[in-house]
Amino acid sequence: MYKSAFPFALAFALSAVRGFSEGWPEGKTSDMFDIGTGKLEIVFLGHSSLIFAYDGAYIYIDPVSQYADYSKFPKADLILITHQHGDHLDPKAIAALSKPQTRVVLSKGAHAVYGKGEMLDWGQAARAAGIVAEAVPAYNVTSDHLGYHPKNRHDNGYVVTAGKLRIYIAGDTEPTAEMATLGSIDIAFLPMNQPYTMTPEQAAAAAHAIHPRILYPYHFGSTDPKVLVNLLSHTSDIEVRIRKLQ
Repeated sequence: MYKSAFPFALAFALSAVRGFSEGWPEGKTSDMFDIGTGKLEIVFLGHSSLIFAYDGAYIYIDPVSQYADYSKFPKADLILITHQHGDHLDPKAIAALSKPQTRVVLSKGAHAVYGKGEMLDWGQAARAAGIVAEAVPAYNVTSDHLGYHPKNRHDNGYVVTAGKLRIYIAGDTEPTAEMATLGSIDIAFLPMNQPYTMTPEQAAAAAHAIHPRILYPYHFGSTDPKVLVNLLSHTSDIEVRIRKLQ
């Protein structure tokens, strides 16, 4: 973990204060952020499954039954699905989390597989549950990995804006040209499992392009996240936080 050099006021806003991890089922942990308009709690369920709890609403990203028993968790106001692979799109988990008002937002390919919900393509945005979620490109660029997440399938990452905070959930991707155009990013989740997404070296390159103030490696499988920590050890203004997100 790195000591951040950004200004004190912003550091306070982004610092992880005590989350209510004791209140989450199955011992799931969380980080809490003061974002000016309230508090955003990010709950780490495992792999690429996350909860954003904000202003009384619950936003789930890629909920998958393998990582949580969703009958024990609050119902979702919004569910964001990055793409159709089974470790990201789980109809059983969506059903367990859904109430009549739940909005399910999916990538183009995931929408075709799931058969319902709202399709969000690159550059489009959805406003729901007090946040704005913009779909951004996610795809492989390494020549022998192109079949995992082909660019023409339009898998999604999401930039979520909650209050003054902008959070990049990269989805399954390698470093793309579009990452440099995302604008200011406060928190980034970057995948690092092999051979499907980024190597630690690619994740470090992506971090330099995006320059988040806080970086969470996620979906990292058997890849050692400490390798990324070491690669960014001279980058004093990016704080790397390791959580249980294999």
